[in-house]
Amino acid sequence: MDKNLKIFFDKEGDVLDIAIGKPTEAISKELDNDVIMRLDLNTEEIVGFTILNFEKRFEHLDSSETLPIAATFSHISRALEVEG
Repeated sequence: MDKNLKIFFDKEGDVLDIAIGKPTEAISKELDNDVIMRLDLNTEEIVGFTILNFEKRFEHLDSSETLPIAATFSHISRALEVEG
């Protein structure tokens, strides 16, 4: 089943939140320093990520940082045509 990503950035708190699909009751597990994964309580499917100190991570980096997350993406143009 395809699921949409919802991304929210709280600049004041410096927190990036990424939700996958519809909101669901979840548990949180820290993957790495300030990177938190949320898992569905029933299926243990990944339903989101939270990255604390998001902007701060890039203050001293030249270009990028690798997070402990792998993803699979697909193009949603067909979904947009149906909705639009």
